[in-house]
Amino acid sequence: MESPYDPRLTFAPLTLPSPVNVYRSSNGAPGPNYWQNEASYELHAALDTAAKELHTDETITYTNNSPDVLPSLWVQLEQNIYRKDSRGLLMSGGARRGRRANAEPVAAAPEKTTTEGYEFDSVEIESGKQTSKADYIVNDTRMQIRLAEPLRSHGGQLKIHIKYHYQIPGVWGGRTSWGMSKQGEIYDMAQWYPRMCVYDDLRGWDTLPYIGSEFYLEYGHFDYFVTVPSNMIVAGSGELVNPKDVLTKTEIDRLEQARNSDKTVYIRTLAEVNDPASRPKQDGTLTWHFHMDHTRDVVWSASPTFVWDAARINLPDGKKSLAMSVYPPESAGPDAWDKSTEYTKDTIERFSKHWYPYQWPAAVSIAGFSSGMEYPGVVFDGITDKGPFFFWLTAHEFGHTWFPMIVGSNERRHAFMDEGFNTFIDIEESAEYAGGKYGPKRDSEYSAGGEPPDMILKVLDNPDAPTVMAPADAYPMQLGHPVSYFKGAYGMVLLREQILGPERFDWAFRKYIKDWAYKHPSPSDFFREMESEGGEDLSWFWRGWYLNNWKYDVAVDKIEGSQVTISNRGQLVLPTTVEVTFKDSTKTRVKLPVETWLSKGTYVWTLENKTPIASVVVDPDHVLPDDNRSNNEKKQE
Repeated sequence: MESPYDPRLTFAPLTLPSPVNVYRSSNGAPGPNYWQNEASYELHAALDTAAKELHTDETITYTNNSPDVLPSLWVQLEQNIYRKDSRGLLMSGGARRGRRANAEPVAAAPEKTTTEGYEFDSVEIESGKQTSKADYIVNDTRMQIRLAEPLRSHGGQLKIHIKYHYQIPGVWGGRTSWGMSKQGEIYDMAQWYPRMCVYDDLRGWDTLPYIGSEFYLEYGHFDYFVTVPSNMIVAGSGELVNPKDVLTKTEIDRLEQARNSDKTVYIRTLAEVNDPASRPKQDGTLTWHFHMDHTRDVVWSASPTFVWDAARINLPDGKKSLAMSVYPPESAGPDAWDKSTEYTKDTIERFSKHWYPYQWPAAVSIAGFSSGMEYPGVVFDGITDKGPFFFWLTAHEFGHTWFPMIVGSNERRHAFMDEGFNTFIDIEESAEYAGGKYGPKRDSEYSAGGEPPDMILKVLDNPDAPTVMAPADAYPMQLGHPVSYFKGAYGMVLLREQILGPERFDWAFRKYIKDWAYKHPSPSDFFREMESEGGEDLSWFWRGWYLNNWKYDVAVDKIEGSQVTISNRGQLVLPTTVEVTFKDSTKTRVKLPVETWLSKGTYVWTLENKTPIASVVVDPDHVLPDDNRSNNEKKQE
């Protein structure tokens, strides 16, 4: 048959979405004039467990490093997604979007699935020595503050003071919630404070509303103070600054022991959960103070029922961090949360060694009702998690430390730079932990000798499927994972294993991570860096795999003597291995480069070996996403 492949489409010149300029260089690295604004926070929060409310006094210190004078500021109000008139609720026909815990609470709140969102007691602007009431409007999950005096460029700074409170969602809240475990409440507090929208060189204020997909945030420094009932343990992002105020001497000593132990040390044991002596006071409240530098977010969780354990994380260059886990008693078990700190430690150590060193003082895994969600230095997982799934989940959620917590891409616009990159690095952790005990993890590559994941081929075959470049909220529910997670990750597998090879890929990807650590890369920056450092023009791959859902289909057409004719019947090209088996049982292989299809759709290979051919097969190892394997092999009668 005549090949439908058109090389003029595949190899046409490609203009990437974001141009090269003084802010973003042609080699994919930040440009000589790259700038980024900064948002630092001081937060004083009080948890009202009776009313299920959080009351907070917030100060945002915002620094405008851009070359632009800013007449207004935009602030994200993500709690407003729970309002009955929110875009997120209305667009989904009243069904709550987002994650739900994998364990139902023992006793839930009345079935109410909306709140009033943020309720502001005051909003003020402090500029210089002047503090005045802010002129602001609220639109869905955003607030615009209109400044009486514009904020100057190149280092202009002001403070925003916000006093607010809100009703804490129940388990239906998804990424933030409260629920009742068997022995006590657990509060998972995320998206708990108004935070600055990003102002960048790509589009000015990025004000995409929060309707279900994740986040895009500025970096800064955080001091946050959480006042809770004295019987509660609080786990949060960053370093606990005041352990003497909130822990017993025994717990402080055990914590110090854990900092120097590769084996898990219990800070608060299962037997101590109901022992009043495990808390420094028996009534009233305690205020926990945490600090975290150079981060884009902080979260925390509080419960009277937490078991707490920890172990040392060994980082490159002799540095250390602390792996910790908190969980209710019912989560304990040798195949369950008893292993959490060990999994956390191993994941952080391995990814730090292979890709980029972990920078923060602690990595905390928390069991609660907002499971399967990641934040800087903290992950929320499920109370009933156990077995291989719990290992995979821990590795995946902590893998997000690198994407997008360290490499701060825009999750709402480019989910593949978040979920796809992270799913890709998960493969390594599953393959190496405990000699591959939980491997292989095959979300994104072939099983040995098997077929590619059905979800990926279904995406390539589905005319309605969005591309990898689609905004995260635009994915239909059934295609979100196949596109952003699995196709995104499989693209990385193809880049590393088939196109660049591990040596070139690892060098280029490590440089990309280092260059964009705590910065805001675009897809174009990633594409350019992988090309420049990988030493390959990859425009054909970006166009076929990312900008389109093109199919790959290479077929063996005929065998005539020592000549083999192969055709490309799809529009996607990839380096392709062809194996010839001769009738004397010997074999030979060739890997056809993508340039094979630079100007034609049919390739004739004349073999030097004139021994009669028994069979020819393309992609003999099943490592490519071939859309039709029935034409991959031809046998000579």
